[in-house]
Formats: sequence, C-alpha cells, structure tokens
Amino acid sequence: MSDAILVVNAGSTSVKFAAYEMTAAGSAAGDATGSLPVLCRGRIDSMQGDPHFVVKNAAGKPLAAHEWGDGHTIDHKTALHFAITWLEANLGDMKVAAAGHRVVLGGTRFEAPTRIEGDVLDYLESLAVMEPSHQTYNVRGARALAEAFPGLPQVACFDSSFHRTMSEVAQTYALPQDVRDAGVRHWGYHGISYDYISRQVPRFAPRARRVIAAHLGGGASMCAMLDGRSVETTMGFGGVSGLPMATRSGDVPPGVLFYLLRQKMFDDVSLEKMLYERAGLLGLSGSSGDTRVLQDSADPRAVAAVEYFVYAMAKYAGAYAAVLGGLDAFVFTAGIGEHSAPVRAALCDKLAWLVVKLDTQANASGGPRISTPDSGVSVWVIPTDEELMIAQHTLALVRK
Repeated sequence: MSDAILVVNAGSTSVKFAAYEMTAAGSAAGDATGSLPVLCRGRIDSMQGDPHFVVKNAAGKPLAAHEWGDGHTIDHKTALHFAITWLEANLGDMKVAAAGHRVVLGGTRFEAPTRIEGDVLDYLESLAVMEPSHQTYNVRGARALAEAFPGLPQVACFDSSFHRTMSEVAQTYALPQDVRDAGVRHWGYHGISYDYISRQVPRFAPRARRVIAAHLGGGASMCAMLDGRSVETTMGFGGVSGLPMATRSGDVPPGVLFYLLRQKMFDDVSLEKMLYERAGLLGLSGSSGDTRVLQDSADPRAVAAVEYFVYAMAKYAGAYAAVLGGLDAFVFTAGIGEHSAPVRAALCDKLAWLVVKLDTQANASGGPRISTPDSGVSVWVIPTDEELMIAQHTLALVRK
C-alpha cells in the first residue's frame, strides 16, 4: 500500500484538493525542483445548493463526477469525507496518510508551516476578524477533516509566513502602539506561491539576487525578493490592498472610505463587500473582472481597466527596484502572469527605464525567458505550483 498527501484549499462553498504520492524519494520543502508525483486534482463546488464533485488525473483527464442534486446542501466534513473515501477506493492501493491546508494568515505565532495540534486551530480562528474572507473557511476545512478522520496528521501552510522575513520597518504601519499591539501590521499574502517561485528562480537565473515576482490572477500582488527572501509585498494588512484585482479594489486612500461612511452610502459590512466583490477591474470596466475578456475588448472602459492594472504594477516595480537597490530579474506567474502576453508586454514597455528589453516572439510563446540576451533585467514566465509547495512542506513536517 502506498501513502498519499492530500492538499486542501477550503472555501466558503467549495473545497479544492489534490493528492500527491508520498514516495520514499519525495523531496522535502527545501528542494527547488520537487519530485512528488501528483495523482489527481479535484473540487467540490456549490456546497450550499447544488453540490457536485469532479476529479481529474494529472493530465487533466476526467476520472469521475458526482452530484448530490439541486437544492441539497453539504458541509465541509461531508465534502472531505466523500473526497478521501473516493480517493482511497479508486486510486489503487493508496491511503491518505497526511493532509496539508492552505491557510491565509498565520499571525505572529506562525512564521512557517506547522503541524495542526493542540490549540493551533483555535489561534488561527481568532485571526479571522483580520481576514474574514478566507481564514474562517480555511480553518473550518481543517476542523472538518479532523472530525471525519481523527488521527490523520494535518499541516497548515500560511500565505503570510513567507513575508515574515521583511524588515520590522517594512512590517510596521505608522499607528499608535496599542493599535499595532492589536495585530495591525503589514502581513502580506500569496506567500505559498512566492515561496515556490523563490526556489525556482535559481534554476533559470542563478545569478539573480534582486528579484520582483508578480503573482497575477484573480487575486494579484507583487513581491520584492533579495536572495530568495521577501523584503516587500503589495498586499498589506488584508487581501484587498495593493494592486487592483479581478473584483478587489487594491489601494484606496482611507479618506475615501471615511467619506463613503459619512455619506451613509455604505456601512462597514457593505463597504467591505463592495471593495472585495464589486471593485477592481470589474468596477473599472463595468463589465468583467476577467483580464482575458478585457484585453480582447474594444470598449474604452475595458481598455482603461487594463491600463490601470499595468500602471499600478509599474508604480510598484519602480518602488521595489528602489527598495532592492536595483533589479536583476522580473518574474511573471499565476493565471494572468503565465498566460497574458499583452499584459506582460505592456508592463515591460513601462520598465524600459530599467533597460528591460522584451523578446516579442518569446513573449508570444510564453517563455520561459521573454527578455532579450542584452536586456538589463532578465524577465521570466515561471508557472507557480502552490499545491506542490504545500505537499512538500507537509511531507517535511510529517517525516519529522
């Protein structure tokens, strides 16, 4: 019988999962390349109205599907019990031996992945007031799995922990001590992705010490890295700050928010909902938050939305080049970063002052290197793999 690691990303009404073979030669998290074979990937969606399960093999070929029926509801425990039961019944002689969870915020207590035991989940749940859109459900998934399979080793991997290498000044806001003591600080997110990218960069640009990585997807951010360690990142206290995103606003001056509250256009709940769900590229374009749709549209508002997105990235790239004292490499990753040649080209054009020179043909074909040999900064497209990163960290901690 072979063992497998289950990687879980639990949301409010969905659970995404992937299973990796726990081989004897499997790499620990310190290995940049990774060697854990992926067995399958799947998800359970619409848990509160029309639950359906789908799973595919490593090549993306459908393996199975299941529907509970319209109007049916299931909880996270039912969803995860179904997923693991299916995996162990249908993937040969395989048993799920450990689970790794994506958890957005680790707080000050967890600066690295950790085994879930003792009061870990209680502490993580207490942080949900800081990051309510994901944290509650990430923790709920881990609790549900513990109830469904007592004794199964579990590991929490945090989007915030990669950024704990930022200097104290970079993690601090100019606020009174009592406010800072309440947990208000520059946390930063997308850290699991940046952790993975930091380990991949030496394979492509071994002499690059000063690197900016742009994780561009439905959620978008940028990270400045020095020798593979985070020194700055665009997302701050919550997941709504920094770059504009598909439906999230990115940076908005606090005075604007005070004004909207004073005008009674919103209360705190509806204001947060607007900033997370109705703003960003969707708010700018009035039609879509999907960059694929916007970049192919002739609608002036869609064109302006993409221009704003690129402009915001250019501003941060300039700031981060200053923080790093120069720039050796720039990395595009995640959905937009890996697949949108027009967005990559537009940003590289704005970075010409850094002597960035785009290889148009390489950019059109997706890289990995999309800059010319004489470019002052090498530019790369490197696919991220957060699930593999979680699996590697889980394996390392379980083997300990």
